Amino acid sequence: MLSIAEILSQELGQNLTYVQNVIDLMDEGNTIPFIARYRKEMHGAMDDTVLRTLETRLTYLRNLQERRDEVKKSIENQGKLTEELSAAIDNATTLAEVEDLYRPYKQKRRTRASIAREKGLEPLAEAIFAQDGQDPAVLAEAYIDPEKGVNSVEEALAGASDIIAENLSDDAAIRKALRQLVMRRGVFTCKAEDAETDTVYRLYYDFSQPISRLLDHQILAINRGEKEGILKPNVTLPGNEGAALVCRAALKPGLIVSSFVRAAAEDAYERLIFPSIQREVRSELSERAYNGAIHNFALNLKPLLMQPPVKGFVTMGLDPGYRNGCKVAIVDATGKVLDTTVVYPTFSERKKQEAIDILSVLMRKHKVQHIAIGNGTASRETEAMTVELLRSFPDASYMIVNEAGASVYSASPLAAEEFPDYDVNLRSAVSIARRLQDPLAELVKIDPKAIGVGQYQHDCPQKELDAALGSVVEDCVNAVGVDLNTASRSLLEQVSGLNSTTSKNIVTFREENGPFTSRTQLKKVPKLGPKAFEQCAGFLRVPESKELLDNTGVHPESYAAAKALLALLGKEDLQSLPAKLEAYGIAKAAAECGVGEPTLIDIAKELSKPGRDPRDELPAPILRKDVLSIENLMPGMELTGTVRNVIDFGVFVDIGVHQDGLVHISEVCDRRLKHPSEVLKVGDVVKVVVLKVDADRHRISLSMKQVKK
Repeated sequence: MLSIAEILSQELGQNLTYVQNVIDLMDEGNTIPFIARYRKEMHGAMDDTVLRTLETRLTYLRNLQERRDEVKKSIENQGKLTEELSAAIDNATTLAEVEDLYRPYKQKRRTRASIAREKGLEPLAEAIFAQDGQDPAVLAEAYIDPEKGVNSVEEALAGASDIIAENLSDDAAIRKALRQLVMRRGVFTCKAEDAETDTVYRLYYDFSQPISRLLDHQILAINRGEKEGILKPNVTLPGNEGAALVCRAALKPGLIVSSFVRAAAEDAYERLIFPSIQREVRSELSERAYNGAIHNFALNLKPLLMQPPVKGFVTMGLDPGYRNGCKVAIVDATGKVLDTTVVYPTFSERKKQEAIDILSVLMRKHKVQHIAIGNGTASRETEAMTVELLRSFPDASYMIVNEAGASVYSASPLAAEEFPDYDVNLRSAVSIARRLQDPLAELVKIDPKAIGVGQYQHDCPQKELDAALGSVVEDCVNAVGVDLNTASRSLLEQVSGLNSTTSKNIVTFREENGPFTSRTQLKKVPKLGPKAFEQCAGFLRVPESKELLDNTGVHPESYAAAKALLALLGKEDLQSLPAKLEAYGIAKAAAECGVGEPTLIDIAKELSKPGRDPRDELPAPILRKDVLSIENLMPGMELTGTVRNVIDFGVFVDIGVHQDGLVHISEVCDRRLKHPSEVLKVGDVVKVVVLKVDADRHRISLSMKQVKK
């Protein structure tokens, strides 16, 4: 039997030694970001995505092995574990296969078969199932026993049939073959509980699709419709293929007794096996769909978090609203709140002009250069007011910001702690302004599920969803790096090796002792031990430090190597350091500096751009000066937009009209795609052409492939 490391090596196509090294590093308590960034020599430079996959599969395979051991021990305690069965359990590659093998030995509630066994009919069932040519009725006569409740041949045969049916339903090979048959040849159907009532699920009122072609978003939609009592889904297997499969497994052809066994086999299929397989297939399909939804959510979340920040500008945040007005917050270039107010541009034309006058005064007073507008209620009216406002400020611009989760954050204990003197509504305006300045630093304060770039995320298993999205947030934060002296507690919590306690202690230490002046000061923070320092130090930046390396991604353990590299190649013109290293010879320099080649390459890259932000290399977000409404759109119009969400059947694109347009998967590009994520991600700036506009239903159909080249 292959070891877990060998299985992972084969599945991931990775070197066995590297895989074993990663397993050892994880078992030693090292985090994925730390392993990915600072242990490249040990894993051959696997990226964080591969490492996360390895971690997930490692957990599954270890749970599988643990379950195998539990099952074998349970069967052994019953005195029924054979070498053949033990080998079958060891060779099972999924938890479902293990459970199938364990099924005959599980403690069951009382069934028709167990009652028949209590009446002493198991030997009769075995004799009949042997199919050696004897007449079942003749065999049954010996088992008539009124004291045991067997009063006739018919009752004895009925009990024997129940035992044979249950034994067949517990047969692991039959269940596996039937499950595969249903997944390959089955059909998923759906009907409406009330076909007269119109709902968002009308598409599935009379739905039929081969299971092999069923799409994840269809499964998720039907599951939700079923949960709401609107849809009745079912798994079917056309013809008699299923019953035939069970009969083939049970029968010895050409014998008289076979007709009895056939009847028992058909009963097993109809009453026991197929209903169970239906539930298992539904569960398997749902699990597949949930995993796909979680994967897509994580895929969308990463580029959203990694959106380029609009740094270094005084920014005004507008949280639109009708009844409670538009909440306003102005923050400086570092995110510090300078001013707040509330205006009421939707109340009347007079109130709108009054709002413009108030905001004009604030813009001049604080030299506001950018305005961030939340995309929620009253966003269109607020955007129109903003465009009017900006006519007096030609150098300023605005951007519609996704405000998903802002209200969740503003009412949270974290926001109350950060802004104890501000009203809940004003806190959300601050959050919107900061989302434009630094999306990552602000969005880490919010539950990732509330950010709104997923599909059916609230239907997914929340534990798995939280783990997947938490991993994405952690990877993004550590990829960018964190300023030790300005980072919030929420941001620090996502740094490799830190937790809520050590993050809080860092902030407290900073408040009591002033800004950190070096990374080594971290060692003085209470409860931040050597292991935590090793894991977090390389991801924390200290711009105020006299040591240049403290403001780079170079780990303190490699400072000596970094200084040796500078001594070798010179400290002048650091930007050309990677080119100098290549010219000198990476292998030769690595040997002289005493580190591995991947580490030395990373050191040179970091030294060439101290304090670099990887997000700066991405396309800048689109800032606007004028407004476009859905009424202005015409088929054939070409526009530039930003991808807001990538889902199974297409992508939603912000084209600046408040309502995102949909590019159906068939309109993304000329080639056939399995999923839009193959070519697009959240945050991509794309050119689109308008296909159709339905202003009444607020729907915009777009195409990318029809854009004139």
